[in-house]
Amino acid sequence: MSGIYIHIPFCKQACHYCDFHFSTSLNKKDELISALKKEIRLRKDEFKSETVETIYFGGGTPSLLTNLELESIIQSVYETYKVAEFPEITLEANPDDLSKERLIELSKSPINRLSIGIQSFFEADLKLMNRAHNSEESKKCIAEAVNYFDNISIDLIYGVPNATNEQWIENIETALSFGVPHISSYALTVEPKTALASMIKQGKIDNVDDEKAQEQFYILKETLEKADFEHYELSNFAKKGYYSKNNSAYWLGKKYIGIGPSAHSFNGKQRSWNISNNIKYIKALQEDHLPCDIETLSDTDRYNEYIMTGLRTIWGVNLNRVEKEFGKENLNYLLAQATPYITQELLYIEASTLKTTRKGQFLSDGIASELFKLN
Repeated sequence: MSGIYIHIPFCKQACHYCDFHFSTSLNKKDELISALKKEIRLRKDEFKSETVETIYFGGGTPSLLTNLELESIIQSVYETYKVAEFPEITLEANPDDLSKERLIELSKSPINRLSIGIQSFFEADLKLMNRAHNSEESKKCIAEAVNYFDNISIDLIYGVPNATNEQWIENIETALSFGVPHISSYALTVEPKTALASMIKQGKIDNVDDEKAQEQFYILKETLEKADFEHYELSNFAKKGYYSKNNSAYWLGKKYIGIGPSAHSFNGKQRSWNISNNIKYIKALQEDHLPCDIETLSDTDRYNEYIMTGLRTIWGVNLNRVEKEFGKENLNYLLAQATPYITQELLYIEASTLKTTRKGQFLSDGIASELFKLN
């Protein structure tokens, strides 16, 4: 399985916590869309023997594009690559872009999955994050969306300063009340050079409380599992049959092409990334040039990536695969490094697979980094 990720670098306004590449100016939208289609065509040889099973519009805010613009990009993918008969085609969208009329239009398009950026159902949280929508728009949007789409994911953020556990529970229960089959939930992270980092530094808002975030993670996990959601990746929960095929491919090390400024690609041996500048990206494509840097991954790089992604998922790190792909020496190194965490009941081995325990899940990224090889 292979996928196409398409980065749409436009937003109405900047969320205070976001460090993704985007612009609040849509002046170059037409040129950018033309450049996306050009990049798709120029990279046709990369997936000669692959079948595209997922197309994912991320951003930014892809729902700022019209249906015609989105469909023209999808058509370029179909014209360039071999696409599966029933691909998963996801659109990231904000609630304020999803009116009833827009939802009806989208339901008639090739897009068959929505990922809606709710983040919170509380006005105070939304204002702190500088989201473009309000709580009422969120609820109205989801209530309408479930009438036209079966496959819907919503995003929620926990660990928000001054948000209580009781409010977090209400957020989760509100999300569940709509019957959506997928929830992605992330701890609020303070990234350098963001407005959030600046406001915390100036004392305008409290800093993120890691202990509170950890409490809310386990509240989330317990509540969703009681509602028959499967916790298949650190930040992702789904009803049976509704795992994100696009995201699962990333975690399982499948090949993907990233189209658009700042988008990343992976072919199994190399990772590449496009320039994070809309003007330079457009200019390069107008000159039939791919504006990307390429890194060939060493065995150590691939080993470390497998450990990181594996420990985040229900699939874990297969020890037989480690020995087969990276050798007995690396397997012994992994087992030695993992032993203290097994003793602390943060990791365990089951059916030749290394996994995080319930207690270790929230700490999985930090644990993985301790299992990395440095050379």
